Amino acid sequence: MLSEELWLESEKNYATAVHKSKKGRKHQELLALALGMKVGGRSALLWQPLKLFAYSQITSLVRRAALTQNDNHFNYEKAHNFKVHTFRGPHWCEYCANFMWGLIAQGVRCSDCGLNVHKQCSKYVPNDCQPDLKRIKKVYSCDLTTLVKAHNTPRPMVVDICIQEIESRGLKSEGLYRVSGFTEHIEDVKLAFDRDGDKTDLSSTTYPDINIIAGALKLYFRDLPIPVITYDTYSKFIEASKLFIFIHILHVSVIPNCRVTQNDKENLMGAENLGIVFGPTLMRPPEENAMTSLNDMRHQKQVVQILIQNEDVLF
Repeated sequence: MLSEELWLESEKNYATAVHKSKKGRKHQELLALALGMKVGGRSALLWQPLKLFAYSQITSLVRRAALTQNDNHFNYEKAHNFKVHTFRGPHWCEYCANFMWGLIAQGVRCSDCGLNVHKQCSKYVPNDCQPDLKRIKKVYSCDLTTLVKAHNTPRPMVVDICIQEIESRGLKSEGLYRVSGFTEHIEDVKLAFDRDGDKTDLSSTTYPDINIIAGALKLYFRDLPIPVITYDTYSKFIEASKLFIFIHILHVSVIPNCRVTQNDKENLMGAENLGIVFGPTLMRPPEENAMTSLNDMRHQKQVVQILIQNEDVLF
């Protein structure tokens, strides 16, 4: 009886081994077909490194195909954030599909989406970076476009969540956006966003003072690597202010401030006061110069004030 059980067990193990062997061979044959080679014979000696090579290529192709076919409702152009990278094992360029030669610093990798290309090829890669949330370490001080593309949202989720809370319980608060909340509490909100993302709790039970939420929103704009009114357009906006020319931009932040001005009798924050608060927050000169910043302050205020006052025409 015991010998019969042992025989059945050995038969079962043999069948399992055969199944795994066939499955493994079929997998190898598929990879070999993709590489244009035959399994067995002399080529078997090259199989292990080629298998690693194939896995690398197939993984890259699948990821790129997923990015291309991603149903992204909000299409923003975003340049890749390439940094020199040393790859372990065989690797090749996801732009030209040629092998990356060398032992160290064979190419560059986008720190936002993980795209791997030759250094030379990086000059020709289109601005089609689709950031991976796993690679984004923080919310504050993160490029605005990176954040909205990673979350697939029309605006940064920090802006949406803060404004939703401010509009629900703070529109009649006197000095809204002008009165500062406690710095340590604002830092708590910043850390909460970096830690919890869109699950951050800004409710009145957690932060009773609405000025903390308003301060966290202003800090987010201040910490952006590139301001909402970009460095490229800064001088144009300053000139526009001097000439009283209205320019169409800033849908991200102007509309919420217009709602604030609708309650200016209670909160005492009309378009002019909001311009004073948000002028230096939403725009700053490309070069750090105290004198330039001081001279431009009234124009910065005027730019934001004009945009708020003419929201119905501009947007």
